[in-house]
Amino acid sequence: MTDYKNLKLIASSSPHIRSSEDTRSIMLDVIIAMIPALAMSVYVFGFQALVLTLISVASCMFWEWLYRKLMKKSCAVGDLSAVVTGMLLAFVCPVSLPWWTIVVGSFFSIVVVKQLYGGIGCNFLNPALAGRAILVASYAGAMTTWVLPGEKLAIFGSAADVATGATPLALMKEGTVEAFETLMETYSVTDMFIGKVGGSLGEVSALMLLLGGIYLMIRKVISWHTPVAYIATVAVISLISAPEGIDAMNYMLYSVFGGGLMLGAIFMATDYATSPVTKPGQLIFGFGCGLLTVFIRRFGSYPEGVCYSILVMNCCTWLLDKYIKPTIYGAPKKEKKEAAAK
Repeated sequence: MTDYKNLKLIASSSPHIRSSEDTRSIMLDVIIAMIPALAMSVYVFGFQALVLTLISVASCMFWEWLYRKLMKKSCAVGDLSAVVTGMLLAFVCPVSLPWWTIVVGSFFSIVVVKQLYGGIGCNFLNPALAGRAILVASYAGAMTTWVLPGEKLAIFGSAADVATGATPLALMKEGTVEAFETLMETYSVTDMFIGKVGGSLGEVSALMLLLGGIYLMIRKVISWHTPVAYIATVAVISLISAPEGIDAMNYMLYSVFGGGLMLGAIFMATDYATSPVTKPGQLIFGFGCGLLTVFIRRFGSYPEGVCYSILVMNCCTWLLDKYIKPTIYGAPKKEKKEAAAK
């Protein structure tokens, strides 16, 4: 039996329940989850993919260290969030991108989008996607030059002699039966799933991204709500809105496995700082991302809509968090309504 007389009552401040999980451990799990996709990009494009990723990571860490040093703030490089931003920024860029360009993108991602708003957890936009958006606006030619799969880039030297071509989404953007038949002859559904396609270096393999997503769910770093809602929305809308003369099932599969959908749904839309905190909010967030992605792909100027759809929904996160609040346990219905209205 417990000796209650000898028990000591210790009064201490909250939190009373502690966990060994911290920012560094979460970011480390995200890094581990991205390694399969990085390995596939090296296999498809050569070691230039690894070099570009390392440059992006190093520059993100440098800009974060420099900013916080100049502002006389504590060094936050050790939490690995800058490493994650650097990897994700490289993942959404073509492997042929000049090294100095991604350094510019990393400056915008870290200093302008993240640190100027207070650092990790205070930014309202995904830093990597915002960095990609500014690079597309500033260097559209370099950001839309896609190396064909199997074309290994030299680590040093020019990439002028490397064969480039249209991505699957660019062919789908034409919306004609002839273009889709060309796509199917060039890339099979299996190629799309495994990653034998052109595109940004981290988005080519849906398989490797799914493996990373499963790892994150097992580790409870992310939940299924946003990724499933996002991917399912794109799949359903693509299935019921396939252009006339194109097989709906094939059109849906190419829409889901093509472009940055898997990367965005698993690694971008689930960012803690820029996505809703409640499960219903995450479902709505994923649905909105999917709806905007399909709309931009079909009617916008760009063949891909993942980047801008997530950025737009990032701006709506505060609204979802404000009006979709968890129910207060044990509170009467009147008090619940009053609390939700505040």
